[in-house]
Amino acid sequence: MGSNRIISTARETFVSGREDGRFGDTAGFVHTFIKSHKPQLAFDPNMDARQFPVWRERLREKVLELMAFPEVVSQPSPKRINVEQRDGYQLQRWEAYPEPFCVVPFLMLVPDGTSAQSPVPAVMCFPGYSGSKESMAGEPELNDRELNWSEEKWRDNCIALHYVRQGMIAVAIDNPARAEADSALRGLAEISRCMIWSGRNYLGISVFQKTQILKWLAQLSIVDSKRIATCGLSLGSDPADIVGLLNPDLVGAVIHNDFLCDWREQTIAMNAYAETAWHVVPGMYSWFDAPDIQAALAPRPLLYTEGGRKLHINRVRTAYKMQGAPDNVKIYYYKKYASADLRHYEDEPIPEGLTQEEYFLYANVDVVDHRFHPEHAVPWLTGVFAGKKD
Repeated sequence: MGSNRIISTARETFVSGREDGRFGDTAGFVHTFIKSHKPQLAFDPNMDARQFPVWRERLREKVLELMAFPEVVSQPSPKRINVEQRDGYQLQRWEAYPEPFCVVPFLMLVPDGTSAQSPVPAVMCFPGYSGSKESMAGEPELNDRELNWSEEKWRDNCIALHYVRQGMIAVAIDNPARAEADSALRGLAEISRCMIWSGRNYLGISVFQKTQILKWLAQLSIVDSKRIATCGLSLGSDPADIVGLLNPDLVGAVIHNDFLCDWREQTIAMNAYAETAWHVVPGMYSWFDAPDIQAALAPRPLLYTEGGRKLHINRVRTAYKMQGAPDNVKIYYYKKYASADLRHYEDEPIPEGLTQEEYFLYANVDVVDHRFHPEHAVPWLTGVFAGKKD
């Protein structure tokens, strides 16, 4: 599996060289600025548990603000385009119209026997960067699109197919500007920057589109609206968290199929590393980070399938303990880091000047094994919907 240890080398870090500690180097200034300003709504494990609901609501309001949702007048309801019978379920093609000028195609896999008299749970499925709604449904890619995946990874990443085979409705939605939503004229990075220039952001548009579909889904008579989950892989994992956070009355469980990443910590550890434009939410570091969003999901069931750093996992665990639901958060790790003795940097503070490969060692990430993990996610959610957890 390869080494889980870092070969010690000299690391370059920002050094002022001035007695007053200031930087003429703007990168050094920005790096130090980020280090010196803790997010104002970061979850505090030492807060009085009675203040948790107040903090959670403040965080929810700020997240909603930074998502920059548009003010939209009434739009047409989603429209079903086509229905095809598969083995044990229907494959339904739909279009949603979340805001003017926008159409969002999606798939809905409906188990045979589902009816208004026999509603079933539903799972909203969001793919990773290279995935699509078709790949999640086990269907051929559109427009001869190719996926450079192994047969095993392709099989595992059939997220919606795994769930519908368990008797759940699975709704598969592309990420914006990917798969069927892709453009021949402009790539994802350019589109993401245009969104920011327009006062919006990629994550906010993704969350808005998925939220509109969620609200429609919850009203369907064939859906058990008390048992709806969001499940996101990689690029889809943050939308899964935030759709859950912003819709506490509709989303009963969240599956974060990625590692627990503190983006601000990664930026500091990697010398002011700037994530790709589609991850940027203007102002986020001033207010919160991903672990705060996940902590605020408490006490609703939450699953991580690819571990993370102990420091942040413990923060989320503390939030669940505050809410009297410590068993409602479940963490699995990559096989490479499955046992504590393989996670060599669990209790060490993360240094600065790391390469991405070194950062992943500190975060217990095995890039080669990054995929959907049906062996964890499907039985866990089945148990949650059945009223029990492993």
